[in-house]
Amino acid sequence: MALNRNWSKTSMCTGSEGQVGTVSEPAAEQTMDRGKPAPAADATLVDDLVTANHILFNHGVVDAFGHVSVRHDKAPDRFLLARNLAPALVTPDDILEFDLDGNPLAARGRPVYLERFIHGEIYRARPDVVAVVHSHAPAVVPFGAVSSQPLMPIWHMSGFLGEGVPVFEIRDSAGPGSDLLIRSGDLGVALAESLGTSSVVLMRGHGATVVGSNLKQAVFRAVYTQMNAELQLQAKILGAATFLNAQEAAATTVSVGSQIDRAWDMWARQAGSNNP
Repeated sequence: MALNRNWSKTSMCTGSEGQVGTVSEPAAEQTMDRGKPAPAADATLVDDLVTANHILFNHGVVDAFGHVSVRHDKAPDRFLLARNLAPALVTPDDILEFDLDGNPLAARGRPVYLERFIHGEIYRARPDVVAVVHSHAPAVVPFGAVSSQPLMPIWHMSGFLGEGVPVFEIRDSAGPGSDLLIRSGDLGVALAESLGTSSVVLMRGHGATVVGSNLKQAVFRAVYTQMNAELQLQAKILGAATFLNAQEAAATTVSVGSQIDRAWDMWARQAGSNNP
């Protein structure tokens, strides 16, 4: 049974004596708009971001939860992300602009994702990143929880995993009593540091965050990270798997990466037929 993440959450706070306590907070926030919006993003970019939400839902990478963002095409210190909404239901009217601190620029009181700090801090730390996907893809979660079983590229479609897949341990930053959500800029910074120069970071007990140099690449990587995890779990049943070596991972990243539009075009057409 899926958890209703709109219920109150428990987050960590520190009292005057330094003890860790808990406080009830919502999983979405209404926050005031701050600053002046950038010139309007290209309409095609907005449409592609909507499509990305629907593709990720169709492939089971996200369900009612999870989110995808893209860096603003006219302001690199801004990014576009939907309001607090299930990805399958996102439309162009739901796309909002944020600064890198996670402040909305024109939300007009609409609730926003609490974990928007994932996106802002990765964009701040990684100028090469243009899109970010955060998900709770089920097949990926075990690899963040079992340290003896790293996620590794098992086929040519996921050679990008060959650069290494770090695991973010939130206890190192938030202590032992957090709800595992990236609910502050400081936690976003810690996650970005764990990601480093990799394409994927696992989040123990939570999910994964995937980045790309463009929106299509980030979606492609998120889909094939989930598929790789499924195959790796299946291979484990058969015995010891032979994974791609570093040279194979690098070569397949280039060759398969040149075909991303082929996948995107098909997925976008499928998503178009399922639009709300």
